[in-house]
Amino acid sequence: MRKKILALAVIFALNIAIISAVQSFSHAEAAVYKKGSTGSVVTQIQTKLKDWGYYFGDVDGIYGSKTVEAVKYFQQKNGLKIDGICGNETLAALGISAGSSGSNTSDNDVALLARLISAEARGEPYEGQVAVGAVVLNRMEHPSFPNTMAGVIYQNGAFSCLLDGQFNEPVAESAYRAARDALNGWDPSGGAIYYFNPETATNAWIWSRPLIVMIGKHRFCA
Repeated sequence: MRKKILALAVIFALNIAIISAVQSFSHAEAAVYKKGSTGSVVTQIQTKLKDWGYYFGDVDGIYGSKTVEAVKYFQQKNGLKIDGICGNETLAALGISAGSSGSNTSDNDVALLARLISAEARGEPYEGQVAVGAVVLNRMEHPSFPNTMAGVIYQNGAFSCLLDGQFNEPVAESAYRAARDALNGWDPSGGAIYYFNPETATNAWIWSRPLIVMIGKHRFCA
């Protein structure tokens, strides 16, 4: 009888542990972005809201007062709870996956791309830094370039920063954010596979590439 009671107690304890684990997991999965949040998902929120005419501030990955007001405006227009917080329902209405934080991206990929962005676009507008990262990723998908990040970045003659020593300089903090945003799918370059600074370019061929967009000092081209 004592053995039976002990077995039932063990089963009860296991059930409690499983329920607690499930509840903890569910709570962790409930994505919430609010004032003070930062990162690539916040950048996606701002980008969507800006594209749709709700947000007029900078796309900087920082959930500030302007982002809160834009989210409230979006929620009001779409029949959502008006609290200025992006929970799962608001994220879904924006077409953003609650799990799109980029956690599956290799830390090595982020670090390598950030180093390239910092070396090539340090001092450029944040959007221009993301665009440089996007060019690397666009090349990985293009048949004319290597299909790995290291292959694209270290391709002979591809990036001048590997020749002039800039690649080995300390990496700017913004470059890490820009790398994550590019890896999460933000492409301000519009699909470009080339970019250059017209003030310093010495290669006549690069001017033949069709212009897609100008961001900061860089021309991004097809």
